Amino acid sequence: MCLVILSITPRPFLEVYLAVLSHEGTYPILYGTWPLPIGAGHRKGYISRPDKAGKFPVVLVLPSLDGLTSFEKDLCRRLARHGIAGIAVDFYRSGATPLEAYEQLSDRRALTDLDEVHEFIVSDDVDWAKPGGVGLIGIDVGGRFALMAGARRDWVKAVAVAYCPLTGDEHREFQVADSLGNLPIPVLGVYGADDDLIEATSVDEAQRRNEHGQWLLYEGAGHGFLDIEDENYDAASADDAWARFLAFFQATLPKADDIDLG
Repeated sequence: MCLVILSITPRPFLEVYLAVLSHEGTYPILYGTWPLPIGAGHRKGYISRPDKAGKFPVVLVLPSLDGLTSFEKDLCRRLARHGIAGIAVDFYRSGATPLEAYEQLSDRRALTDLDEVHEFIVSDDVDWAKPGGVGLIGIDVGGRFALMAGARRDWVKAVAVAYCPLTGDEHREFQVADSLGNLPIPVLGVYGADDDLIEATSVDEAQRRNEHGQWLLYEGAGHGFLDIEDENYDAASADDAWARFLAFFQATLPKADDIDLG
């Protein structure tokens, strides 16, 4: 059985923000939109990293059907305030609806896109990324791609997902159910027990198939409970899930090598 937990405006890149409250972290950060090299061109992305000399672990944030929104950007900034660089990539192509854009992105294309973002991270163009692999956070359907990559790419060192669909992808090349038993890395999944799109029993099944992972159900929370702009936002559950995300990546990714120049 999975664990049930009781309820509990973009700016230009290189602008500096200094966190002053202890629970927000200790690092000043750089953040903003950034064109990520994918294929022969670039895709819209967002980077937030500590504003200090040194090398820092990296987490890629993979968005929901809505693409790159203020929610994913906020996740990146939160990570950076705690010494983890966050990179959000919007790899959905245009479509009449968000669902159509998602369906037009094949599983193999998504894997290739993630490989190319990783190549950018380890390239000479990036001198602040700590080597040794990266983490992934997948939001909603972005979690499918995160789990898929975690089962198939050795550069992925840890995967966290939030209300990722666990069924209904039988028409896709790769299914979440098949990936769950082939994940050689730490996994953390957070779900709402009152999610009207994802049955709690499927989260129990994910825990059974991925027995070394941690799959959590938040009592009273619904789909989208992490996003403050979502109608299902649940502050207590979101705060607890965020704290678990942070502790998870701090425990599983390479440690930062930051230099105090003061």
